[in-house]
Amino acid sequence: MTKIGFIGAGNMGTAMIRGLAKANLIARENIIVCGRNIEKLKPLETEFNGLALTTDTEKLVEQADIIILAVKPYTIPEILNTVKNKLTPEKIVISVAAGVTIKDLEELTSAETKIVRVMPNTPALVGAAMSSISPNANVTQQEIDEVSAIFASFGEAEVVSENLMDAVIGVSGSSPAYVYMFIEALADGAVLNGMPRDKAYKFAAQAVLGAAKMVLETGEHPGKLKDMVTSPGGTTIEAVKSLENNGFRSAVINAVQAAAQKNSSM
Repeated sequence: MTKIGFIGAGNMGTAMIRGLAKANLIARENIIVCGRNIEKLKPLETEFNGLALTTDTEKLVEQADIIILAVKPYTIPEILNTVKNKLTPEKIVISVAAGVTIKDLEELTSAETKIVRVMPNTPALVGAAMSSISPNANVTQQEIDEVSAIFASFGEAEVVSENLMDAVIGVSGSSPAYVYMFIEALADGAVLNGMPRDKAYKFAAQAVLGAAKMVLETGEHPGKLKDMVTSPGGTTIEAVKSLENNGFRSAVINAVQAAAQKNSSM
């Protein structure tokens, strides 16, 4: 059985661990989690009985077939320097660290190391992540399929060229934050018009969820779906005009561009 080791259990690491554990794709006893403070990992062990916990990165790398680096980018050189001698050719190293390229990882390990750069997002926690997968030349198609299955177990996953990683960061890696802001703003508008806040959040969040499902499940262009809602002289077209007047599209495009440029400079 494939064993997966997570080095790091911060927000993203925890989201992936919970998503994978809930999906039951891999037996929980084959998931190993490594962190600096064992006590901070205990809640995961309590929530998902069977996970193996450790503070020893070398031990994790020895035991795991797939090693997922879910740590801050600046810590990766130190970690890989510590475990480099344990990385046998059949093991796969997956990095979810922003700004750390495949070339960076190859230079920190060896030319033979199987490396996959992945960018998931935090909706992994509820089984709705979007993950990009970029392998190096050492990873076989079968292994790419295996990695894709792991990340698809808690959302959707697509194999993309690494040169698209900046765009991935802008459009999915960072974008949950933009959507939360949008939901909050929608709810504020409803509260302004007298709706209780708890109901406002539910109406706003469900509307966003439903609209996203319409795009994914119908396959229709978002513009066509928008036109289906905007009746002539109606309330929706009035709201759309207001958004356009206030630079809504431009603000979103600029946000994606800002995230992409920041990732490129890291």
